Amino acid sequence: MNKPRGKVNCNWSSNLAYAIGLIATDGCLSKDGRHLELTSTDEDQLENFMSCLGIKVKIGYKTSSFSHNKIPRIQFGDILFYRFLESIGLTTAKTKTISALKIPDEYFYDFLRGHHDGDGTFYSYWDPRWKSSFMFYTVFLSTSKPHVVWIQKKIFELLGIKGHLTINRSRRGHADLYQIRYAKKDSLKLLPKMYYSDKIITLKRKRLKIVKALAIDAAHARVL
Repeated sequence: MNKPRGKVNCNWSSNLAYAIGLIATDGCLSKDGRHLELTSTDEDQLENFMSCLGIKVKIGYKTSSFSHNKIPRIQFGDILFYRFLESIGLTTAKTKTISALKIPDEYFYDFLRGHHDGDGTFYSYWDPRWKSSFMFYTVFLSTSKPHVVWIQKKIFELLGIKGHLTINRSRRGHADLYQIRYAKKDSLKLLPKMYYSDKIITLKRKRLKIVKALAIDAAHARVL
């Protein structure tokens, strides 16, 4: 009997860790034990994912159960990669059940960057309560509290910053949403770890937003 052959190289690398961050947020493991799917409104995200895994498949579309809009997605089969993902803690129907994942410390920030590109957000603003006060936050999101708590603990273990854990209660039957927010002081420690090189794969529009905010903050600091 021939052994299954995988399309994806399962040896740890920055690209693999980033792709797993995307799977942990926007990905899905089918119940057949073979197929994987990634859905994103941003086709650049899907191209990044395929580049990281060294695969090329056709981008298709699925209908959102909430908005009923067509959303880009890719799907492919790889039994060995599927089993690898299971071995690090990913499962089918992971949305509310995902918890800690077995990510090597060496590649955790690559995973975190993928996770942030998939389901995170970054925003900045001038705080009217303080004269010339420019603020920004780095936020990680999940409908699974154990998963968010694991991320918070892991970041604290590696970097010594805690962040602030909050919950947005659901409406109309949607799942509760948990988030960890890192304010400017902590973000200035975290972001260089996630974006440690100009050559790493990331979602360009999100990185550009971060780069612009950091430039504004640096310019403001020089004035002061």
